[in-house]
Amino acid sequence: MTNKFYLGIDIGGSKCVVVAGTETMEILEQVRIPTETKQGPEYMINILLDHASKIFDKLKTHTLVSIGISCGGPLNSETGLIMSPPNLPGWDNIQITQFFTKRFGVPVFLHNDANACALAEWRFGAGKGTQNMIFLTFGTGLGAGMILNGKLYTGTNNMAGEIGHIRLAEDGPSGYGKQGSFEGFCSGGGIARLAQLVISQKMSNGEDVGFLNNVKDKKKITTEQLSNAANAGDKTALEIFKISGKYLGIGISILIDILNPERIVIGSVFARNPHLFEAICKEVIEKEALKPASEVCEIVPAALGDQLGDYASLCVAIPENINQDFNLPIVNQNVSKKN
Repeated sequence: MTNKFYLGIDIGGSKCVVVAGTETMEILEQVRIPTETKQGPEYMINILLDHASKIFDKLKTHTLVSIGISCGGPLNSETGLIMSPPNLPGWDNIQITQFFTKRFGVPVFLHNDANACALAEWRFGAGKGTQNMIFLTFGTGLGAGMILNGKLYTGTNNMAGEIGHIRLAEDGPSGYGKQGSFEGFCSGGGIARLAQLVISQKMSNGEDVGFLNNVKDKKKITTEQLSNAANAGDKTALEIFKISGKYLGIGISILIDILNPERIVIGSVFARNPHLFEAICKEVIEKEALKPASEVCEIVPAALGDQLGDYASLCVAIPENINQDFNLPIVNQNVSKKN
């Protein structure tokens, strides 16, 4: 009997993944590559197709059933169209599924990465066992995937969950094309831009900026550098994460009041360093959110770690298996309860 396998393509603002897996989510092959956004969509699509073809050739004793593509929105899942994601400049109205359908001749499905990750964490990770869960990407950008009453909610035209576009302040770092947006304060790219604003203001006031005095190009500061500095006790870096944590609390409070979830799962930057955000975030939620709703909501880091994108794209490839229950290894089980 020929073994079946599925391909998952996870397209992110900083990295992409091509993964092959079974219907029970056993990972057979995978490759991770940087997203070279400056090269344009055609270049990266060809790279992804080449890697997918190499994996396909390597698994000749298996039969490819379908392909799932997970990508930042906005997009149209029904037509397979990627529509100008802010973390993928130049990816304007890209009919992504047709490239893979033409190459492999199998069904190809597209889903918003936040929705795909929400499904993965809901079925196999930190959201397991819930009926009302929100997943926040907190990666290069910020989006939300929502499981409401035990079902994925995508909205009227697949635009539900674009919370990064919500303006939380009149001024502040830009994200999703809007100053002071949720994404501007709470994303990898946003935190880096927030750092530039804080550094500039401090330097203009003649204040010390700690480790940043040794950074040659302040405009190239990364969130990873900032988190390393914060973990080492640098005051300026800690201040930057405190600001981000404050606005994370404001944004989460809005979600709690409107959707009344039992769990909010947060990925990427937060999942790697929850302790840099939790104290101020919790303080803001206690002040801003309705108490009966906030008391029943847990705020937790994503549990699937670096494999989240793998499982997410495979969830898209195997839509009929979304409601099945598989026991996957949990990479990160740190849980931070709100109450």
